[in-house]
Amino acid sequence: MPLTKRLTHAARRVIKYRALFLMLLPAAAVLIFNNYVPMFGVIVAFKSYNFDGGILGSPWTGLENFKYMFQTEEAWVATRNTVLYNAVFIFLNTVVAIFLAIALNELRNRRMAKVFQSSLLFPYFLSFVVVSYLVYAFLGGGTGFINKTILEPLGLSSISWYSEAKHWIYILPLVNLWKGVGYTMVVYLASIVAIDQEYYEAAVIDGASKWKQIMKITVPLMMPVIIVMIILQVGRIFNADFGLFYQVPLNSGPLYPTTNVIDTFVYRSFLLNGNVGMSAAAGFYQALVGLVIVFLANFTVRRISKENALF
Repeated sequence: MPLTKRLTHAARRVIKYRALFLMLLPAAAVLIFNNYVPMFGVIVAFKSYNFDGGILGSPWTGLENFKYMFQTEEAWVATRNTVLYNAVFIFLNTVVAIFLAIALNELRNRRMAKVFQSSLLFPYFLSFVVVSYLVYAFLGGGTGFINKTILEPLGLSSISWYSEAKHWIYILPLVNLWKGVGYTMVVYLASIVAIDQEYYEAAVIDGASKWKQIMKITVPLMMPVIIVMIILQVGRIFNADFGLFYQVPLNSGPLYPTTNVIDTFVYRSFLLNGNVGMSAAAGFYQALVGLVIVFLANFTVRRISKENALF
């Protein structure tokens, strides 16, 4: 088809679906201005940024900003913590969310199911400032619920939770699970509700137990959604929730070995010192590694099951 005819055909389609395109414009504008226009600032990662010269006028430094990230032990500890915590979060949240989604779907009292669903989803909307106060109410030294109500009546010595780093490798995954599992559960619950009930009716006729129905029908038909959710989470494996690792431990210095991640490392090391170039380099490093991991995860899924791949 000649170029002019193709353009004419495209113009006719735009005119025909103009209402849909107009509805699309606000979301497209937000996407472009929030996600693509700021990408111009990535060049700051390769410059010695100063406020007089601005982005374009600051001198180029090549890869100097990246060297600092790989020359300090603190940076490697933060990278290790980020990857390991996110790996635990992905596994724990996925397994628990699938379990809760299946359990809620099997609950026959719809009113109670809605109550449980709302209760599990509610923490997702809390800010980490509020969450940090809730955690402190449990873990506070002299008045915390665990020390005052559980450990002391049992004759056990109180634990200084905000001074002993070893406890936080368990506390942070539990807090993240409590706060975030409700959202993931709702996504999986929606995928279960969309399953055709005829599959279950046929399984009942064949004498399949409830466990076999879950393992042979529910979980396999949920798998495309599970894979997409895992790939999206894997893509952010080098990103950490700043509020979880900064607000919840109350920025306590003794906890840095187990609570310091790339985001808090960037904040403490670069932004507080005013080194914008190094903070931009760290952000670019996170985004680039995340992009590569998404492609690798999707490639692996395509090799195993092409129809379940994200792209």
